[in-house]
Amino acid sequence: MKRIVQVLFALILILFFGSIFLGIGVMMGMMGPPDERVGKDSIMTLDLDGIIVDGKDFLDLLRKYRDDSHIKGVLVRISSPGGVVGPSQEIYDEIKRTREQFKKPVIAYCSSVAASGAYYAAVGADKIITTPGCMLGSIGVIMEFVNLEKLYDWAKIQRYSITTGKFKDAGAEYKAMDPEARVLFQGLLDDVLKQFKDAILVGRKLKPEVLDRYADGRVFTGTQAVELGFADEVGSYGDALRVLGNMTGLGDEPKVFNAKKKRGFWEMFEEVSEARFETVADKFLRSNLNARPLYLLPGALNF
Repeated sequence: MKRIVQVLFALILILFFGSIFLGIGVMMGMMGPPDERVGKDSIMTLDLDGIIVDGKDFLDLLRKYRDDSHIKGVLVRISSPGGVVGPSQEIYDEIKRTREQFKKPVIAYCSSVAASGAYYAAVGADKIITTPGCMLGSIGVIMEFVNLEKLYDWAKIQRYSITTGKFKDAGAEYKAMDPEARVLFQGLLDDVLKQFKDAILVGRKLKPEVLDRYADGRVFTGTQAVELGFADEVGSYGDALRVLGNMTGLGDEPKVFNAKKKRGFWEMFEEVSEARFETVADKFLRSNLNARPLYLLPGALNF
């Protein structure tokens, strides 16, 4: 009997202190991790990878650390097929602002792919350094639509809308697109392409006739991009670091500060929840990117 009481008492203590430690952990997670500090003069590295949907993490880190006096330059490591137009433009603007307003040199290092919106972001940098085999360019705009009209017919579902104008439901998935809507969307894409080309003309200082010849969605290798003027040098990550180190006066082996987004408890919980409850439409039809102008490498949504 005495033994049973001792075991029960031990279990009560374990549960009591376990709940206390769990509560402390949750509270710390809610408050978020402490900010990482830059102790010495350094080059900050930032990763731009995957499909650009909102750019929030990248922009938060860039804005947070670029005015730190210890950060002397920024190296953006790019491995992205591009993404949504607005966020790609915002990343470009903030990279350009980092150079012009904060007087911090920026190098874009393109490793495996730096296409479309990712390339748009890269032209905001002082220099673009690329691996020889990097897939770079894809200067163009794409807008994808899904026509589920026959699927709805098969499922005996009738969908319709009441609108205030003939273009309000243009591109809706329950009907085929009419010629007038196609003209409307083509004009939209042409304007967004012009914005892309204007940024390249400013950032790369290419002749308009050269840019027009290649701004048809094609992809270059890193070597071709350098030969044509769409990038500056072929090199490795170490080369990019040395170039930026010399631009900032920190030498060939500058100290590196890797800026990473630290997740709090609730942020990690939300990410797991979002991943678990991703809809079939989002996963296979990519409905979250449909009917949106995209600076995106064709085929990127298939991966």
